[in-house]
Amino acid sequence: MSAPAPSPLAIVDAEPLPRQEKVLTDAALAFVAELHRRFTPRRDELLARRAERRAEIARTSTLDFLPETAAIRADDTWQVAPAPAALNDRRVEITGPTDRKMTINALNSGARVWLADFEDASAPTWENVVLGQANLIDAYTRNIDFTDERTGKSYALRPNEELATVVMRPRGWHLDERHLADADGTPVPGAFVDFGLYFFHNAQRLLDLGKGPYFYLPKTESHLEARLWNDVFVFAQDYLGIPQGTVRATVLIETITAAYEMEEILYELRDHAAGLNAGRWDYLFSIVKNFRDGGAKFVLPDRNAVTMTAPFMRAYTELLVRTCHKRGAHAIGGMAAFIPSRRDAEVNKVAFEKVRADKDREANDGFDGSWVAHPDLVPIAMESFDKVLGDKPNQKDRLREDVHVEAAQLIAIDSLDAKPTYNGLVNAVQVGIRYIEAWLRGLGAVAIFNLMEDAATAEISRSQIWQWINAGVEFENGDKATPELARKVAAEELDAIRKEIGEESFAAGHWQEAHDLLLRVSLDEDYADFLTLPAYQQLKG
Repeated sequence: MSAPAPSPLAIVDAEPLPRQEKVLTDAALAFVAELHRRFTPRRDELLARRAERRAEIARTSTLDFLPETAAIRADDTWQVAPAPAALNDRRVEITGPTDRKMTINALNSGARVWLADFEDASAPTWENVVLGQANLIDAYTRNIDFTDERTGKSYALRPNEELATVVMRPRGWHLDERHLADADGTPVPGAFVDFGLYFFHNAQRLLDLGKGPYFYLPKTESHLEARLWNDVFVFAQDYLGIPQGTVRATVLIETITAAYEMEEILYELRDHAAGLNAGRWDYLFSIVKNFRDGGAKFVLPDRNAVTMTAPFMRAYTELLVRTCHKRGAHAIGGMAAFIPSRRDAEVNKVAFEKVRADKDREANDGFDGSWVAHPDLVPIAMESFDKVLGDKPNQKDRLREDVHVEAAQLIAIDSLDAKPTYNGLVNAVQVGIRYIEAWLRGLGAVAIFNLMEDAATAEISRSQIWQWINAGVEFENGDKATPELARKVAAEELDAIRKEIGEESFAAGHWQEAHDLLLRVSLDEDYADFLTLPAYQQLKG
């Protein structure tokens, strides 16, 4: 076999990284270039279609199941492909970025699945993008260990049979990778960089380990976007000589438009579909984004007041379980984001009870598994699902034929008896500033107030500030949501952070930059589709 031709892609404005040679090979970059050449034009068309659909929602303030795909929903004969053995039992999944320590801890966590995240839990610095890939290669070849310089503690992998199955999440369609461009200077979509490098290096390796290349697909807005992913999978398997149907994809139903196309999304991916997941924060963010000019009935209360028992959230999760099991797919529940305190046992006790109640509800509703953000939560979630599943790998046989969800129920935001509060505004500002500052330092998963926050929680924070101001919300203390009030709260928070961490640490961070960016995306008349788009322009590395 002749040596592969030099890649038609150029690495742009990026310092060389240790271990990058095992990731950025000519052959791997040639594969990514081919994905880009074949599929980026369709990606661009689908992004334009998103804008058209959003304009239609602004005009009508409603959504419905698609009439043109009614036949797919009515046809009871089709099912998704059977789950491979390594993905048949997914009762607890842990999520997190692919830094070296997290890679080892997540694989060792006792969870059945690790969502190895290049998306919301990872700030897309070139180092995170490339070395995250290197860490996964090292994990699969068992060439990974880690010693914490601060504590001296060493980390190493358990035996293969004890490790979690990896399901990798690439970036969403909207994000480009500025450090990798074609001959015209056009950046490659981050989704193709993340998927392409991972698939190229690991697909056969994973098959040899008795597993396979498994993916979570984020921020999907329509079945046509799922169709594009399916075409990518078909091409990629052919390109590397991997058997068709080897890839398995779980789609996050974390946009309001996708909630109306769950069956169609599974249908488009049916040879490669593994399931659907209920992604709470991005889902709420999507509701605000799409119905932001829909008037008072679409105004969300404080994010912590929107639990999964809210009527419109119940409609969404029950429809998801019903849809998945009707089609033979896994239904995966939402995130338990609590981060245990090493100092406050009472905080832990209260939070663990909430986590247990949440996971009990999901297991009893028919979900086949659920997410946690911290290894200490794995046993709690495992117990909830063990009680319901016993020795069964899943409960896909629970068809939930009692569930009947009407289109209007999914957007009945005003069915929730809660209102925005002043403390909710303060919390949105606090979380927004603290998360964005960490993201600008290259950290995508950040513990804030005992919760693991990622880009989705920052999105809901800034979206709620924007929505409350534009809806003229009046809080319980008589204050009205205005740009001036948001600036006042943000200034107070910046001052509080300065006092909390000291001048030296404050000056070394990106606090003013984070403050300014939060206010920009919260107060601009033109609502930015994603916070990460302007933030990426300010991300160093």
